[in-house]
Amino acid sequence: MTTREALRQQMLLRALWRDDAALHGWVRAPARAPAASSAVAVYRSNAGALAERALGSAYPTLAALVGAESFAALARHFWHQHPPLRGDVGEWGAELPAFVADSEQLADEPSLADSARLDWAVHAATRAADASSAWPPPLDALATTEPSQLRLQLAPGAAVIDSRWPIVTVWQAHHGNEDVDNVRAAFAAEQAQTAFVWRDDGFAVHVEALDSADASFTTAAINGASLAAALDAAAADFSFERWLERVLRSRWLAALVTGDTR
Repeated sequence: MTTREALRQQMLLRALWRDDAALHGWVRAPARAPAASSAVAVYRSNAGALAERALGSAYPTLAALVGAESFAALARHFWHQHPPLRGDVGEWGAELPAFVADSEQLADEPSLADSARLDWAVHAATRAADASSAWPPPLDALATTEPSQLRLQLAPGAAVIDSRWPIVTVWQAHHGNEDVDNVRAAFAAEQAQTAFVWRDDGFAVHVEALDSADASFTTAAINGASLAAALDAAAADFSFERWLERVLRSRWLAALVTGDTR
């Protein structure tokens, strides 16, 4: 995108929210006033609907939890506070979980922000770049390389979401893999869950719960720690052999990277 095009888009976004002076210099002089007024009116009438569609696509679980009317109001308010800065609205919306967490209207439902975080991780995984190596990755380096010189590269879009709430159970209930009664039971038991998100080579995105033994190690691996550092971060009952068997079975592991991992 050229600098002028980027500026034009920023000016248009400002104009959508009543900063009409932003259009000066971007519309030809003879038709400036009527053209600006007409065009901005059209964009304003559609901006709210665009916000709802874009965020509804990225946050389907959150939308289902709060209901259509509340989500529509939330999306429009969020657009006002955090308008998109790029033409691709699929990249817009990362700030919504924090926005939900800070919302006074949603303060009675503290789990919503973490459900939103999980929704965004799933959305981001669908847009992640493809893995650069073929499956299965060679594992020889595990036997020949010092753990401090080895890093585990997980599948595209891999993410860990740690929560005080049963967010995996909630997500699966809204995507056909869990019974609603199990959601109620999980909340009644105050069940905390750590979600793991990844995309397989068929581009399907998966969400699973990690147990406490695996969560710290997996988080360290995703954050780029060496194998040695990830093992240091792992819980006392963590088993690397069991973890490796699981990731190979589920195709979480994309590659082993050797060399200086600092």
